[in-house]
Amino acid sequence: MEHRTLGRTGLSVSIVGYGASPLGNEFGTTDPAEGVRAVRRAIDLGINYFDVSPYYGRTLAETRLGEALEGVRQQVILATKAGRYDRGYPEGFDFSAARIARSVDESLRRLRTDYVDVYQLHDIEYAHREQIVGEALPAMHRLVEQGKVRYVGITSYALHLLADVAAQAEVDTILSYCRYDLADTSLQRVLAPLARERGIGLINASPLHMRLLTARGAPDWHPAPRRVREATARAAALCARRGVDLADLAMQFALANPDVATTLVGMSKVRHVERNVAAAGVAPDPALLAEVRALMAPVADVAWQEGLPENHEPDAVPKGD
Repeated sequence: MEHRTLGRTGLSVSIVGYGASPLGNEFGTTDPAEGVRAVRRAIDLGINYFDVSPYYGRTLAETRLGEALEGVRQQVILATKAGRYDRGYPEGFDFSAARIARSVDESLRRLRTDYVDVYQLHDIEYAHREQIVGEALPAMHRLVEQGKVRYVGITSYALHLLADVAAQAEVDTILSYCRYDLADTSLQRVLAPLARERGIGLINASPLHMRLLTARGAPDWHPAPRRVREATARAAALCARRGVDLADLAMQFALANPDVATTLVGMSKVRHVERNVAAAGVAPDPALLAEVRALMAPVADVAWQEGLPENHEPDAVPKGD
């Protein structure tokens, strides 16, 4: 397993990161015992970055991950989040300083640890940036002073919002999802230069574009526009004709980006872990990659609207259009 440095934190993180949201039944019911085996197998295979949130499974994912890490906590770099707790706006979100202070203590109890390595504001596109910069991030940095948190990060789908906040305030990490993969590489253009300049660790999530870049195809709830879903289906068919699974090609492509420290993949089964680890260090077939990227070119970097209207990406389209 290759490791890269997470920005100026100096943390050496595995290029495949363990996304723990499936442990909270976010994508269907999972077997808790198999989840423990998956976590332990991931550690055995060199994965050392684990990411979770109280939102995933409405605290279930944190609880299960804490159980799975019992006795091996010191072998991993543990990241969780604050600010998002449920579906629906505004009732599912709270970026106030008081809630952040309570939230970290709740997460520490569920995760069975006395500190987290990376503490992140979750989905800041659902907050006014003035609150993020003026209240939420200062509250996070106070937790660093208290020893409950080592490093502070922000997460969002909205790249321009992330860049704007990171330019105004001190953050150690930035996490975005569905923004560096075979369907959308905007992260490289919008965030990578700023991250290099300021020493911010970049974290990429959902390298399969939330299941779009798989042979199985998009779930009904997927927010991507129809033309993007249709293009990825054609890409999956092309790969199948070549005897390749589009998901494997997509993983190889995402993991090859040297500007991204770790790429988070949701996992709850041992076979998921082993398959994703197998993609690490494997170069994608250049001819097939070129064909797939040419096929995807007409819909490349198409973003959907997420969060508050003031935080929508430029030229983003309504979900599912």
